[in-house]
Amino acid sequence: MALAYGPETRHHRLPVALRAPFEARTWREFGYLLIGLPLSVLYFALSIAMVSLGAGLVVTFLGIPLLAAALVMCRGFGMVERARARGLLGVEVADPSPVRGRSGTGLMAWVGGVLKSGESWRHFLYAVLHMPWAIFAFTVAVAFWTYGWGLLTYPLWRWVFPVYAGVDGLQLYGDGTHSFYLDSPVEMAVTSLFGLLVVLVTPWVIRALAAVDRLLVTGLLSPSRLATRVSELESDRGVVVDTAAADLRRIERDLHDGAQARLVALAMGL
Repeated sequence: MALAYGPETRHHRLPVALRAPFEARTWREFGYLLIGLPLSVLYFALSIAMVSLGAGLVVTFLGIPLLAAALVMCRGFGMVERARARGLLGVEVADPSPVRGRSGTGLMAWVGGVLKSGESWRHFLYAVLHMPWAIFAFTVAVAFWTYGWGLLTYPLWRWVFPVYAGVDGLQLYGDGTHSFYLDSPVEMAVTSLFGLLVVLVTPWVIRALAAVDRLLVTGLLSPSRLATRVSELESDRGVVVDTAAADLRRIERDLHDGAQARLVALAMGL
């Protein structure tokens, strides 16, 4: 996993706790959590529906292709999530290896390759597991964000209550006989200070939630270690083959230009 954020090593006069609510990283990660909820609901609904339909029809000829189509759809969801994580979370996740038929060619070989691919099933697992986490992360992030900024700016919009609600301010407590409203200058100042505290804490809450999303993306949507190792070995083998071919060409050229010329000269001298 590699972070792709731009350089943010400039010296700032404000401490990091004060500038964190206004940093681009905080807004990107907050946007990621907001967009994640509707997308995760879509992923969950489509993947569960397709896999359930394919599993129910597995006794017929249509069940196996439907399962393969569902897994391919989940791989498409993974492609969207990797792009979203790359753009908003700054995480560079390699694409999984393409699906190859294990034996032979044709549609059925490809279907078998999809069903036997562990990466395809991990994409389906991501589509299932991400929805409950996205609901939790969305709720926590929005609650901290709205309550923090709402309480911080409370003195600016308190006038709404006496004008439109007929009360003195935001009701903090109330029952049949007693009620407590935040309407005095001291109470409004305390409310704003509490809102400021929540605003300063919110970026770190958002970053903690986004860190879990990074783990989900890198753990379930990246190539497996075995596939990565096989790709590295294939790349190393290609480098070795190219190096050996270059050495053979160099030896052939040396023999042609050096030893062969000297042998011809010796023969002519004899």
